[in-house]
Amino acid sequence: MESEEGRASGGVRCLGELGGTGFSLWVLSELVQVSHNKRYYERTLPHWQPQGRDLFLTWRLSGSLPTKTMAALRASETKELGKRFREFDMELDGANCGPLWLKEPRVASIVVAGIKAVAEKRLCRTHAWVVMPNHVHLLIEPRAPMAAITKAIKGPTARQANLLLGRTGKYFWQDESFDHWIRDEGEFEKVKKYIGRNPVMAGLASEESEWAWSSAFAG
Repeated sequence: MESEEGRASGGVRCLGELGGTGFSLWVLSELVQVSHNKRYYERTLPHWQPQGRDLFLTWRLSGSLPTKTMAALRASETKELGKRFREFDMELDGANCGPLWLKEPRVASIVVAGIKAVAEKRLCRTHAWVVMPNHVHLLIEPRAPMAAITKAIKGPTARQANLLLGRTGKYFWQDESFDHWIRDEGEFEKVKKYIGRNPVMAGLASEESEWAWSSAFAG
């Protein structure tokens, strides 16, 4: 039987749904070490993940975007990677269909605890994170292979959340994740701000500090 987190625990899987040659960072793959300072992912497209560089991660709930919506996103004529990701994220923020299990405070708290746990275990350093109703954003400094970090968060949170929701054995997380390595300090600050502002942009809070399931929460 496949795991509840949607096969994510078996290795790092990058979000390849949107396709297109401009999306060389959106790949499905297994982790292989190719040098002392870089990790390489490959299945249909190459993907580099330099050691010692911060990563922007996003994953969503299983079934949170319907096939029709994904087809429209694939057909988008937008070429620039960041803008295409924003189109994808706006669809998630709209939460017009699909499950919103993370809107349940007890479920969101499980995911928050999972994020904090990987930092406490020193698998990564967390710079910023937010749990939205149907997806999660993180900005981290990996200190372990991404496969280990993904498994440590997605696996336990999927099992605990499904148990709480009475849906044990079913998919919880979509089986792919988006990851993007941060190029410089300017991009770091931009991504960090984007994560903190996501609940505000989605109309869920008036201030970053008001959203309880975020590293920006002031409570």
